[in-house]
Amino acid sequence: FRRAHTLTVLFILTCALGYVTLLEETPQDTAYNTKRGIVASILVFLCFGVTQAKDGPFSRPHPAYWRFWLCVSVVYELFLIFILFQTVQDGRQFMKYIDPHLGVPLPERDYGGNCLIYDPGNGTDPFHNIWDKLDGFVPAHFFGWYLKTLMIRDWWMCMIISVMFEFLEYSLEHQLPNFSECWWDHWIMDVILCNGLGIYCGMKTLSWLSLKTYKWQGLWNIPTYKGKMKRIVFQFTPYSWVKFEWKPASSLRRWLAVCGIIFVFLLAELNTFYLKFVLWMPPEHYLVLLRLVFFVNVGGVAMREIYDFMDDPKFHKKLGQQAWLVAAITATEFLIVVKYDPYTLTLSLPFYITQCWILGIILVLTWTAWRFFIRDITLRYKEIRRQKQEHRHEKDKCLSNGDGHSALLEEPNGNKLRERKL
Repeated sequence: FRRAHTLTVLFILTCALGYVTLLEETPQDTAYNTKRGIVASILVFLCFGVTQAKDGPFSRPHPAYWRFWLCVSVVYELFLIFILFQTVQDGRQFMKYIDPHLGVPLPERDYGGNCLIYDPGNGTDPFHNIWDKLDGFVPAHFFGWYLKTLMIRDWWMCMIISVMFEFLEYSLEHQLPNFSECWWDHWIMDVILCNGLGIYCGMKTLSWLSLKTYKWQGLWNIPTYKGKMKRIVFQFTPYSWVKFEWKPASSLRRWLAVCGIIFVFLLAELNTFYLKFVLWMPPEHYLVLLRLVFFVNVGGVAMREIYDFMDDPKFHKKLGQQAWLVAAITATEFLIVVKYDPYTLTLSLPFYITQCWILGIILVLTWTAWRFFIRDITLRYKEIRRQKQEHRHEKDKCLSNGDGHSALLEEPNGNKLRERKL
């Protein structure tokens, strides 16, 4: 039935597109016709994928919604591959086909400079530095971390990613000017206020979702209109709830997996800034916002697939399709950045930054070796030694009696005497 339904929808869509093209006279503009053909092809592919793609782990508001984003992931990955195989100039000018205002180099805004919280030299507004930093990216930071918390579902991992990204901004501010921020912008406005408040609200939402009673009832079986409206609203909440318990220190496999998740998250965050830098997109452009909306929808599915694969590898023998696509998209975006501006990426780190990263890597590797190798060997050795001591103590207790003779040596003689008596 599903296959027949798909063929019916595809047939209707194809007929509709053909009918539209036959009614109007085909324009002689090659670029316009090319864009129309590409858009029509994408629509047909999305229509096919929404009805035929494999279902993911989520079923609300509807499985077709998540199949749609899976197909969008494929389209976006193909677009990135196309951009990757263009020259730098052609790739930047190709963005004009999406928006004619693109393809023009834009100056980056420097968020550093005067870092005084209270500027006594400005009699009109001494707090002008704070007001200058309160732009549209402040609520974007808050909502972004609120949604990331709903995806990761772990306070520890969210805080690690939040703090690590600020360290990355410190380390890479010599490459991208907009990474240069004041210390209070890094740690007070970003980590504590925007990111921290978003993580807190996200954890409160997760707590509510974990305590919520999941008992679903058909819409037409609900007698009151208030109940029907409430049921429609709850259609956009999860069908059931799974609490993520990552337990990174429980085994080496989980520790490496969590480190890999953190690395991919940080790389995807950096790609946001480097892509708009190399493709000449202003930070407020709608394509940047659409990319973030895209990652919000596909990231939640990918995180659930990764957790299911880690938590029960016997049942989930393969990593989910959305997780593989997100990893491929993140890697392809990074390759575009490397190809389009290798000079910026190869700017050497300051010496003190290099020292800090080497020290941090050494500490992480040392802790990993101690936790999963040295500590286990030490605990195993202590356990074996304790078992040997207990066994020796029990053996000495069994072998010795009150006059110091061996009970085990006397036991056979006693048995022989009893046999003789019998």
